[in-house]
Amino acid sequence: MRSSVSKVAALVAAGALALVACSSDKSAKGAANETTADGKVVIDTFTPSDQTMNLDTNQVTKIMSDKFKIQFRWQTTTFDAGPAKEKRQIALASNDYPDLFFLIPWVDAFTQAEVLKLGQQGVAVPLEQLIKDNAPNIQKALDSNKTYKEMSTAPDGHIYALPQWADCYHCNYSDKLWMNSTWLKKLGLQVPKTTEDLRKVLEAFKTKDPNGNGKADEIPMTSDVQDSALIPYLMGAFAYDPVGANNGVRSLLTLNGDKVVTPVTSPEWKEGLKYIASLYKEGLIDQAAFTQNAQALQAQGNNPKAITLGSVPVLHPYIFVQADSKDGRDKQYDVVPPLTGPGGKSFTGWNYPTSTGYTFMLTNKASKEAQVAAIKMLDYIYTDEGQMITNMGPEGVGWNKPGPGDIALDDKTKPLYKPVQNAPKNISWGALGQYNNTLAYRNAQVVPADIYTGAGYERRLFQATKLYDGHQDKAQYFPQTSVWPDPSLSGELATLQTNLNTYVNQNQLAFITGSKNIDTDWDAYVKGLDSTGMPRYLEINQQAYDKYKSGSK
Repeated sequence: MRSSVSKVAALVAAGALALVACSSDKSAKGAANETTADGKVVIDTFTPSDQTMNLDTNQVTKIMSDKFKIQFRWQTTTFDAGPAKEKRQIALASNDYPDLFFLIPWVDAFTQAEVLKLGQQGVAVPLEQLIKDNAPNIQKALDSNKTYKEMSTAPDGHIYALPQWADCYHCNYSDKLWMNSTWLKKLGLQVPKTTEDLRKVLEAFKTKDPNGNGKADEIPMTSDVQDSALIPYLMGAFAYDPVGANNGVRSLLTLNGDKVVTPVTSPEWKEGLKYIASLYKEGLIDQAAFTQNAQALQAQGNNPKAITLGSVPVLHPYIFVQADSKDGRDKQYDVVPPLTGPGGKSFTGWNYPTSTGYTFMLTNKASKEAQVAAIKMLDYIYTDEGQMITNMGPEGVGWNKPGPGDIALDDKTKPLYKPVQNAPKNISWGALGQYNNTLAYRNAQVVPADIYTGAGYERRLFQATKLYDGHQDKAQYFPQTSVWPDPSLSGELATLQTNLNTYVNQNQLAFITGSKNIDTDWDAYVKGLDSTGMPRYLEINQQAYDKYKSGSK
């Protein structure tokens, strides 16, 4: 991890040396304003960047630089969340942080607790007046979207950082199971509807050679530790397994009326774990499902010798199989709707909003000129034109206007833009710019009718998600992104959540894999939750929720 940070630091230093003809206006008010010879304001910008991006030469960087007179001085890190967050924290701890943090939710976004801390320390610059004076599109989004405003506004009334807003319909329902339909047809099986139906299907996948190569190499069900929906998908047949903040990071909280509770000690949760453990014991769940990384899962899915994966619980199939595969294996996987358990329950998790965490933060290192230029740039991203250019690149390169016969993702919507398939690399900012990605905007994308092609993939996910919509239990949903903790307790809450997440995850895996006996060790697990801080965790969240319900933070 540290070597990655060092390499990035070296690249940043090299990029800084390349910036020439700069001058500094040592203003008495606030941070010094640094400008280039051609009058552009210099903004030190910390951001993730993957191997396909060079932000210095990126086409959107040039568009934004010219349009808003900004010279970006990039401090980049990888899309790997661990090193990215480490470098971000090193920058803050060393007081060598940038003018602007411009982040990606699922890589290195700030949490509520971090935003509160940085706001109280004076590191994060309050944005509300900047927005009011310079950003009508952002202001409109805040005024028209109650949840977005609640997410953005800290308990003291300040907006210290902005989250993205991405209405990703298929991401709202992250707990999907993708099953090999070709295997089902070959074996004469129906799509499973109940937990016992699933057991029979997985047994057949394991024992009846559905890939036809005469080898017992079929893997009935697997996943990876980064993308897995295995426990929540199967748990949904027994208990509501909530999705919390940060794009699928599980929550420990549900609501029982207006009482904040945890589901992980309930009898239903215990029965769900017993069911998953029984599948694991029978060899129907791959042992590697709880240990392998995303690359290992992809290697299984793209195995050139044979198609070996029977079912994979993840958000979408391209996580484990290559798009437009030569042998067509990517077309073989379809979703299995939420299963019904022995008690008649059939839940799915609900991830709303899908894009959480705080990704745009101006710091006290930024001059007033830099602050105004940055917020004006962000305001442009909140327009449809800004979204199209930022997310896909320039018109004619990354996207085109719709033509005759083109249909939108939602066929009741007038199409607005048509993404270019196999567009060149380094032409857009992609996920960096998804700030006003509304449902109306996303549904206006032109998508071909054939759902089993890479070009039609979004429609495939859209149609699959309809089978999950309605299985969420909004009454139990704890609105974590809108409920801000007492600022004085944010550090304690963050520590409690980390400790409890670790404890619950370790014990669930122990029960599933058999290293702990769920019948004899359950009471000790529940007692251990108390000593790990669950009562205090619930108390703090209850207080915050009560304030939220009363209309005050």
